[in-house]
Amino acid sequence: MEAKKKTASNCESCVFYDYDEDYDAYVCGQNLDQDEMGRFLSATQNACPFYRYYDEYKSVHKQI
Repeated sequence: MEAKKKTASNCESCVFYDYDEDYDAYVCGQNLDQDEMGRFLSATQNACPFYRYYDEYKSVHKQI
C-alpha cells in the first residue's frame, strides 16, 4: 500500500496567502492551471498541494 503525502490547508499560514490592494482582500498568490482551479473550486481536494508554511522568523533562525 502506498503512503499518501498529507498536505495542510490553512491558507492564513501559507506563504502564498497575501493581501491584494486591488481586491481589498487576502488572496492566494499561487498560479493554478485550469484543472487545478477546477478541483479547488469544486472542493474535491481535501488539502492544498501547494501549501507551504510561512515562517516570518526563518531568517532570524539562520542568524542564531
